[in-house]
Amino acid sequence: MATATPLPRKPMKATSVQHIVLFKFKPETTPEKVKEIVAAFEALPSKIKEIKDFKWGTNNSPENLNKGLTHAFILTFDNEKDRDAYLPHPAHKEFGSVVGAWLADVTVVDFTDQAK
Repeated sequence: MATATPLPRKPMKATSVQHIVLFKFKPETTPEKVKEIVAAFEALPSKIKEIKDFKWGTNNSPENLNKGLTHAFILTFDNEKDRDAYLPHPAHKEFGSVVGAWLADVTVVDFTDQAK
């Protein structure tokens, strides 16, 4: 059995915080509304300087363990202080008012990379 080769790592600050957000939309949420919500989320890095990187995609795992969560977003901050500034930021609060009524569930997990 072959040993796994470590994946190349994108350099990040040792204090970088990954903010992972997972959405499950209500059944009545139309594809057009989902596109509007995603566009509003994508606009946040241009409004909030503390966001250093932004990625998103839809679930494509064959494991069927997503519990109905379909959309994943990863925001990177240089540190916890920047993440903490993002949370009450007016643009983030405004986004919350756009998305809130359409969510059946949301999961948020933040972490600082501890991999060697």
